[in-house]
This record gives sequence, structure tokens and C-alpha cells, in this order.
Amino acid sequence: MHLHIIGICGTFMGSLALLAREQGHQVSGSDANVYPPMSTQLAEAGITLMEGYRAEHLDASVDLVIVGNALSRGNPEVEALLNCGLPYTSGAQWLAEHILPGRRVIAIAGTHGKTTTASLLAWLLESAGQAPGFLIGGVPRNFGVSARLGDPQGPFVVEADEYDTAFFDKRSKFVHYCPDIAVLNNLEFDHADIFPDLAAIERQFHHLVRTVPSQGRLLVADKQPALKRVLEMGAWTPVEYFGEQDESAWQLCLERPDASRFQVIYRTPKGEEDSVVEWPLSGAHNARNALGALAAAHQCGVDLARACAALARFETPRRRQEVRGEVKGVQVIDDFAHHPTAIAATLEGLRATTTKGRLLAVIEPRSNTMRLGALRDRLKESIADADQVYWYQPEGIDWSMDELVAEQGAKAHLYREIDALVSAVVSQAEPLDRIVVMSNGGFEGVHERLLSALAAKESMA
Repeated sequence: MHLHIIGICGTFMGSLALLAREQGHQVSGSDANVYPPMSTQLAEAGITLMEGYRAEHLDASVDLVIVGNALSRGNPEVEALLNCGLPYTSGAQWLAEHILPGRRVIAIAGTHGKTTTASLLAWLLESAGQAPGFLIGGVPRNFGVSARLGDPQGPFVVEADEYDTAFFDKRSKFVHYCPDIAVLNNLEFDHADIFPDLAAIERQFHHLVRTVPSQGRLLVADKQPALKRVLEMGAWTPVEYFGEQDESAWQLCLERPDASRFQVIYRTPKGEEDSVVEWPLSGAHNARNALGALAAAHQCGVDLARACAALARFETPRRRQEVRGEVKGVQVIDDFAHHPTAIAATLEGLRATTTKGRLLAVIEPRSNTMRLGALRDRLKESIADADQVYWYQPEGIDWSMDELVAEQGAKAHLYREIDALVSAVVSQAEPLDRIVVMSNGGFEGVHERLLSALAAKESMA
């Protein structure tokens, strides 16, 4: 079957393309914004990429069109699809109908940490010999791909996004998955372009909870008021809490300030298990992600001590505190953080491991929520752990960032041109400094530009 995917370079749709190709389908796709790592993955898999959205992409060989959730009415290819009468579906529905049946599905949901937690769980299951399938909104470096079928009899890990499904299906994508195990990591307001308030997102999470069978399991982060409200709407599945509270079934006890070593305690009516994790990641938020993954792996029969030992070999997914390069002692780090909470958590984790030199933050607030300015008041405090902050104001933002930068004092700087931003950062960078770039987009290749400019600066010294 020839499947054509409109919006193929989104992390979800690109991963879906890999699964369809692995199943033996002919896959093509179109997109207007093609950039690594997804474009590289697709090309290596032999998937035909078409630039832009055009009616001629829908040729006579196409059997089914899968429409990405970023596409809306008025898009030329969408209009051509509706006019020509080709059958079409959403990515989430195709996944639910063609990949997930017969699998033990573990869904990772939450405002933050979905990609890291899903990558952690896939690695724990892989280390235990279960050969899981997975679809993750990033590229786990332990696997090198964002999606695979795995053993047809093995579990399937899916990053469960609350964003809407398609222009013709406004439910959250995750209601299609009907998981046996759902990990609810956290919940706060985001996606201001489709949700009017937090209560609307809580309602969608409740819909997810309603799909988990009574013989399944809900693994829920503690100290999350919004998740507590979700469960109060109704839950028909056993719940285990994880976090730092003594009463939680899964408890995290940090043994180092940077969270590079922590104890895990699992309490059941039959007794208590414990083990210690020592791993290369930093930040309490990553330790909490690991705790959720450990709880889910345990539900799949993975021994706790074995799982904790496997975390020592875990590599962060691409674009999650990923070191892109180093020039004469100056590191350039890539991170996907774009929500104020995620920005603060990333900086806090890096601050704990930056014992020498400074932490220079380069931030592009380009998500739909950030462009609308829904959380701009929280951005002020999100950069507390950075020594210097270089804000980039992308085109299409609905508010001026000048006031934000002025409120943050002398350490904050605003740029509207990439070249000027790169020049400013490189002129200030010194050996042992760490430059962390945070954006949920390609950011005009700023990481490589920074590395090139640092190298040029060194050669001129």
C-alpha cells in the first residue's frame, strides 16, 4: 500500500512513517519545514520527501493519506485531498488501528518529560530482553531511531501527546491509544492555541484515564494538583503514585544535588524493594522521569535492581541536554525546552553540574503557546540559574519581548537576527563556559553557527 503523509517531518508523523515503512508500505510525504534529525531519519529509511504542500503530491498511486495535526483547512494539499476523494485518516488513528492491536501498550503522558521518559522506558525494556516497539517524539540515542516495531509479542511504548488529533478530529491524540499502562508525569497549562485553560486539558487527561482497563495500571506523579483533579473525575484502574513523598508507592531519594545518584524505594503491601541509580544525567526532573519509567518497567516484569543498573548506560535523546560540540573548553548544548517550567528545570540541572565557568542560555520562545504570550509572565523567573541569557524573538510572535528582557536586568539580551545573536554569544564566551540552546524548532541552525564562530574566534586568537 502507498501511504502519503502530509506534514511528515513532525516528530510524531515522521516516526509514524518509519513504522509504516518497516511494515512494508511504500511511504511518501510532504512538509514545508524540513530539518534534522527527522529529515535525516526519513531519508535514510528511503522515504520520499516532497518540499511544500501541493495538489500534485497526491498522485494516482496513493492509496491512503495520513494527515498531520499541524495541517488545517486552507492548506493547498489538504484542500486537494478533500476535493479528489482519496481516503484519509489521522496519524493517531492509523497507529491505533495498524500498529497497537495485540500489543501491551504503555503510554507516557504529561506536559513535560514525555520524550525522555518514553526513551528511558524503551531502554529499560530493551535491556531486559523484551525488544519493545516504540514511537517517541525524539530520537533516543540508545536506538538511533525514533520508532520501530520491535518484537510483535513485546510491549509497545508510545509518547502520548495531548495535542489535538487532526483538523477533522479535535480530541487529544492519546485517546486513540487505549493503553494498558499509562504514566502521567505532570500537568500544567500549555498549547494555548487549542486549549482555553488548564481545566480543558484536565478533561482530556480524564478521557485518557477512562480508556485504561481495570486490569491495567495508572502510574501518577505525586505533588501534582492538576493530576489529582483528573483522578477525582473518575478512575477505574489501580493507581500507583511516584515521586518524593513518603506515602508514594515509588519514592525518589536524591543522594547528590545534581541528581546523578539517587535511591529508588518501591513499597507494596507485601514489602519493600530498593535500589540505587548512578547515571550520566543531571537534574531532579530527569530523576523523576526515570522513576516513572522504572515503575512502568516493573509493571512489565523488569527486576528493579536490573533496571536501575541499566540506567547507567542510558543516553539522553537527541535534543535533550545533548552536547553538540566543544571548542577550546566552551560547550554547546542543545535542549528542547520551550515552556517556562522546562526552561527552569533544564537550567537547574545544568547549573548543578557547572562547577566552573558560566551558564549562557540562548532561548527561542517559538512554540504556539510562547508565540501567543500565554505564559510570558513566567518566563521572567525561568532563567534564574543562568549567568547570561540571550533571547531570540522569532517572526510571528504576538507580543514584544523588550519588556521581558528589561525586567530581567543586565544579564538578559534580546536579538531579532541570528547572526547578531551568534556574534554576541561568541564574543562573551570563555573557556569552561557552557552555552545551552533551548528551542522546540530548528532555530536556524544556531548550534552549528555557534560552533563555527567559536572555532573561527580561536583560530584568530
